[in-house]
Amino acid sequence: MIKSIDHILIAVKNLEESSLQYEKVLGLKPTWRGKHPSLGTENILFPLENLYLELIAGTSEGFLADQVNDHIKENGESIFGIALEVENIEEVFQSKEYSNFQNIKITSGEGINLDSGAKREWKNIMLPKESTRGVFTLLIEHTSGILPKYESFENDQVERLDHIVINSNDPDGLIELYRDTYGIRLALDQYVEKWGGRMLFFRTNQTTIEAIGINNDADKPIDTAWGLAWTTKDIKKMHARLVSEGVEISDVKDGRKPKTLVATIKSHTCNVPTLLIEHLK
Repeated sequence: MIKSIDHILIAVKNLEESSLQYEKVLGLKPTWRGKHPSLGTENILFPLENLYLELIAGTSEGFLADQVNDHIKENGESIFGIALEVENIEEVFQSKEYSNFQNIKITSGEGINLDSGAKREWKNIMLPKESTRGVFTLLIEHTSGILPKYESFENDQVERLDHIVINSNDPDGLIELYRDTYGIRLALDQYVEKWGGRMLFFRTNQTTIEAIGINNDADKPIDTAWGLAWTTKDIKKMHARLVSEGVEISDVKDGRKPKTLVATIKSHTCNVPTLLIEHLK
């Protein structure tokens, strides 16, 4: 039922400052600065090839603003959650896969561009955190409006999200949620001895949800959206640009996956562990 990962949300304290940081990291200007009048939040959006990045802040009173602000108090600026796009949200709501979710409902949402006044509308289901194992998760069906996109991506810019990393203390429960409920394909389930846990890959819309599953004695199963890995066409050119703009980044080295080059971005990410990848041909 899940069509794609629609967007990744990062909770931030100051939208303008955080946007300037990610403009350097991505090498891109945002195409949308908006507000959610009914939710008390404002956002800045960067549309990439396979999804968009949303920086979100609580700026007034509202249900979502409370969640964003509580997240920052508990975790600091970091990944806030994941939005999963569906074809028909009414069918999802009525499906047996979601019948065990308590107190869910379909609501209408809208975002208004603060620069142009343009409007985007959607229907969504905010899944309860006790059912999503701690990760804020939104199911969304876009109904009207267009998010302006870039015409192309230069060699020293980020072009897509390669994967998002989730840490879990209950890998079997995570599979039950992401594969059996969300319907996202499980492409890899591998035990990694040096970690003492499992590596899980769930794949959709050319993006991977990479989960590191290590069982522990915690009172309840919990997952944490932890880090992001971005791809670029030419990592050496992007590395040079980032260094010139004052972004701290490690040296480029061979990646764990064959035919990849990687570097770790160590600043300007709103505390999100961030990897840069080039896939070699």
